[in-house]
Amino acid sequence: MSNVPSDLRYAKSHEWLQLAADGTATVGITDYAQNSLGDITYVQLPKVGATLSAGQVYGVVESVKAASDLYSPVAGTVIAINPALDSAPETVNSDAYQGGWMLKLKLSNPAEVDALLDAAAYAKLIG
Repeated sequence: MSNVPSDLRYAKSHEWLQLAADGTATVGITDYAQNSLGDITYVQLPKVGATLSAGQVYGVVESVKAASDLYSPVAGTVIAINPALDSAPETVNSDAYQGGWMLKLKLSNPAEVDALLDAAAYAKLIG
């Protein structure tokens, strides 16, 4: 059974988003996604300053099983990426919701968050 924290929002493409009070959001892939991929060996992330639209591919995650595109759940500007993933991409496997975060966004339209799935809806999706 996958871990689906109730304080996050989820995209159908298996990314999670945690909204901060200052209008920024932290994004990563879900426990379900990392488990499906297997042992992650490489994460390619965008440059700080990149502008993303909702649903846009922002990077790639590679594992021993497959390579998979990463999709931005909302529109925004990249304000930080997780530098730890360069040398320790396997952190996504061991800590998908904390140490394995991928990027932080300054949201273009905070209302887009409302279109994402809540924990119950995501749990049903991966059911």
